[in-house]
Amino acid sequence: MTEPLVSLDKVEKRFDDFVAVREANLEIGAGEFIAIMGPSGCGKTTTLRMLAGLDAPTSGEIRIAGKLMNEVAAHERDTPMVWQSLALFPFLNARENVEFGLKMRGIDSDEREKRAMNWLDRMEIAEFAERNVETLSGGQRQRVALARALVTEPKLLLLDEPLSALDAHLVIRMQGVLTKLQKELGITFVYVTHSQSEAFAMADRVVIMSKGEIAQVGTPREVYRAPRTRFVAEFVGRNNILPGSVTSSDADQVTVETGLGTFSVPGVATIGTKASIVVAGDMMQVGRGENSVDATVISEEFVGSIVTAFLEAADGTELKVQVQERALADLDLQPGSKVTLHWATQDGHLLLEET
Repeated sequence: MTEPLVSLDKVEKRFDDFVAVREANLEIGAGEFIAIMGPSGCGKTTTLRMLAGLDAPTSGEIRIAGKLMNEVAAHERDTPMVWQSLALFPFLNARENVEFGLKMRGIDSDEREKRAMNWLDRMEIAEFAERNVETLSGGQRQRVALARALVTEPKLLLLDEPLSALDAHLVIRMQGVLTKLQKELGITFVYVTHSQSEAFAMADRVVIMSKGEIAQVGTPREVYRAPRTRFVAEFVGRNNILPGSVTSSDADQVTVETGLGTFSVPGVATIGTKASIVVAGDMMQVGRGENSVDATVISEEFVGSIVTAFLEAADGTELKVQVQERALADLDLQPGSKVTLHWATQDGHLLLEET
C-alpha cells in the first residue's frame, strides 16, 4: 500500500480544559482533494492549523511524507495556506505579493519575477501584476492569494474557507479554477469549509467533524447517501429521519417499526436494535406508494430550480420533500395542504443507534 502523504494518528488538541480536536485519525493520499466540513467550533480550522504548524498537537502524531511534524515550526514546513481573509500585503503590488515566498527562499529577483508572472498568467490576471492589491476585485485578490501559495509548487496546500467572502457567482467560478488547478498540478489540497455545496462539488473525499471528532470520511456520494451517524444525517442534505426499532430481519433487508408506521429498508441488524430509516428529501415523492405517510405542508424553501417543502406528520415528525420548481404547479404543496408522501424501499438507508 502506498504511504499516505499526510497522516494523523490519534491527534488531540486541548486549550486548557477545552478539547478542540479529539483523537483524530486520518490519512490523505498524494494528489487528493480533501474537504473538511462541520458546524462552527467543530475543530476543522484547528486541524488545519495543526497541519500548518501554527498549533502543536497536545498528543498524537502528525506526519507529512513520512516525517514526524509535531515540533516542526510553520516556517520550516512546505505547507502554504490560503486564508479566509487572504492576508495579502497591502503595501505590495500583485506581483510582489506572489514573489514574497520566493524571496524568503533566496531566489534571485529575475527568477522570482519570471515565476510570479507565470502564475499570474495561469490565474488570468497577469495584466494586473503591477496593481496595488487593494485596488483589485475580490475574485482578483483571491487569484493573487492562490498564485502566492502555489508559486513555490508545494506538495500540500491548505485552504481555510477561501471563498467565503466572494459573491455567489464568483464562488462557482473559483470552484472551477481550484479543481482544474488541483487536477493539473497533482497537489494535495486540504480545504476547510462550512459550505456543503463547495465540499461536494470539489472534493475527492469529505471529512465531517462534530464536537472535535471525525464523524465520517467518505466520497461526497457516500456521505450524502449513506450517513453513518444521526449527526451526519442531520448535517448533510435534506434528510428525513424516522427513528424506531428493528422488528424483523432477512438476509439483506430489515423491518423497522417507527412512529409513522412499519417500513422495510435494505440492511442487516438484530431484532430489537434501535435504528432509524433515513430517506433523502429528493428520494421522497408526493403521492401514495410503497411506503406512504400522511403529512401537512408547513412551509416551502425556494432555491433556484429546486423547492424544498417542509411538512409535519400527525405525531409531530418533520418531513421534507424536494421537487423541481417546474413540477410545483402540478402538486398541492401550499402551506396547510394535506398530502401523502412515499418512497421506494431501496431508497431508504438504515442507521443504527450509536453506542
